[in-house]
Amino acid sequence: MKKEYTQEQIEISTIMKVLGHPARIAIIEHLLEVKACICGQIVDVLPLAQPTVSLHLKELRNAGLIKGTVEGNTICYCLDEKGVEKLANYFDRAKEILVTKNTCC
Repeated sequence: MKKEYTQEQIEISTIMKVLGHPARIAIIEHLLEVKACICGQIVDVLPLAQPTVSLHLKELRNAGLIKGTVEGNTICYCLDEKGVEKLANYFDRAKEILVTKNTCC
């Protein structure tokens, strides 16, 4: 009997789909580099217009990889620990399998 996709499979798939664009990877890398919430500076480091950056930020936020807080007329962004941890745990499990059961191929 075929089984449904698990909630984790759906969530990881959503995250991976969102990470399929280089602008989003660049945003994540920038947030990792500054290690703080940032407001507006993301546009300064990407070769994209502000509306395009906003769309990418929205996708990252919807996937749970970043979070934003409103400060005045701007939104300050930082990494969302829960989403990053979910992705890290997924790859940690894959790495564990490779290390302990690397007898195939």
